[in-house]
Amino acid sequence: MPWKLASLSTLLAAALLSGCSSTSESTPDPVAADTGHSRCEAKAAEFAIGKQASPQLLEQARTRSGAQNARILKPNDMVTLEYRSDRLNLNTDANLVVNRVNCG
Repeated sequence: MPWKLASLSTLLAAALLSGCSSTSESTPDPVAADTGHSRCEAKAAEFAIGKQASPQLLEQARTRSGAQNARILKPNDMVTLEYRSDRLNLNTDANLVVNRVNCG
């Protein structure tokens, strides 16, 4: 009798846990759907390397790269570590001259 009870308990637990899993592929992730169309291409913004950073240069680089967002990063700026495929970064030196372009 204890084996039947243990087997029944295991079966019941498996049935309950299977209800917790979700395999719905018909509903896309809304975040991925919103940002998927504006992927950043850093190569298109490499023209900015060697130029003085400015809001105008930032906007021009953002537009050419296809990024949705862009930012200028100075050497000692604190930045968040999340990766965003729709964001362009213009990294500068202490004199605000762009020395690196990347997405993220």
